[in-house]
Amino acid sequence: KLCEGILNILEKDTKTSCQVACLEALRILSRDKKVLVPVTTKRNMQILMKLAKLDTVEDPLERASEFPVIVEALKCLCNIIFNSSVAQKLSLDLSLAAMLCNLLQKCEDRQLVDDIKCFDLRLLFLLSLLHTDIRAQLRQELQGVQVLTQALESSLSVRWTEKYKAAEDRDRPPLSLQETDCAIEALKALFNVTLDSWNVHSENESHQFRYMAAILRHCLLTTGPTEEKTEELH
Repeated sequence: KLCEGILNILEKDTKTSCQVACLEALRILSRDKKVLVPVTTKRNMQILMKLAKLDTVEDPLERASEFPVIVEALKCLCNIIFNSSVAQKLSLDLSLAAMLCNLLQKCEDRQLVDDIKCFDLRLLFLLSLLHTDIRAQLRQELQGVQVLTQALESSLSVRWTEKYKAAEDRDRPPLSLQETDCAIEALKALFNVTLDSWNVHSENESHQFRYMAAILRHCLLTTGPTEEKTEELH
């Protein structure tokens, strides 16, 4: 009942501070699988997707005041997807992966959206881990390899000297914590999406995997903010 009450409030046009507080409470509650059973419905998923700006194809990320709401809604969706098989099935029906790819591409055009990007990538990782149909959809229909590789390239700030050769800058500073976390989530999602890619059938796929290999090499030469984070990245 508490979760339903929170979602009813979130469905209304409330203040940003109220939305964030409600989403923070829902995020904590959504760690309990028993709590999720009555609230994992198409309507409730759509409420959270709307708050995460996943329901708008064209609208850019412009209002920084909305960013905390987007991040908290994505965090809630991460917990719900992880803990509920019903939510995993609904994600396919609601085309959640396609919406996440669209939001991720919007992030590439904006600064100060690393938190949004990171939890978008984490949600793509979870979907590709827990639902084989979504993993196939990402690979075959949504250009998931390309989208995720571009997200990884952006997180690592790769500069190119040749077509498949990234610049090696031994004096470059370590990645920030946010950049490292985004790169790690992109790598995890890429692993899932490319897991069954034993055969490369087209020239475009060949290019994509050579491009990805060059970025992965660059990743191994990159350091994070701490030794522990560097090890996790590698």
